[in-house]
Amino acid sequence: MLAIKMAQEAGMDLVEISPNVSPPVCKIMDYGKYKYSAQKKAAEARKRQKTVEIKEIKLRPMIDDHDYDVKMRAMLRFFEEGDKVKITLRYRGREMAHQEIGTKLLDKIKTDVAELAKVEQDARFEGRQVVMVLAPR
Repeated sequence: MLAIKMAQEAGMDLVEISPNVSPPVCKIMDYGKYKYSAQKKAAEARKRQKTVEIKEIKLRPMIDDHDYDVKMRAMLRFFEEGDKVKITLRYRGREMAHQEIGTKLLDKIKTDVAELAKVEQDARFEGRQVVMVLAPR
């Protein structure tokens, strides 16, 4: 009762901090002001956090040099923004008979982005396509 009277005299609230201990711990504070500042801190933390997106780049095994360079520039931009990149290599028709071409292409991509990114999920087959996920370092 003494603590309640002290809080009322100070024009504040008596807030129970730890109810499960013996004796319970209480604090004299302005509860409305406390809730407001906690809400502001949570909003600020949500505003500052970055969500990592997965960007997808689709390739074919017989890609030309210039097309490859364009795809690599896009991939490097995604890594600079902090996003993961999912590389999808799709085989069509008779390309399935020459899967080593696609494997060489994926190895070339790995070596080209080795200093900027790491392999998060190695190349694996999903039907007629191979999927590999790279994450920025």
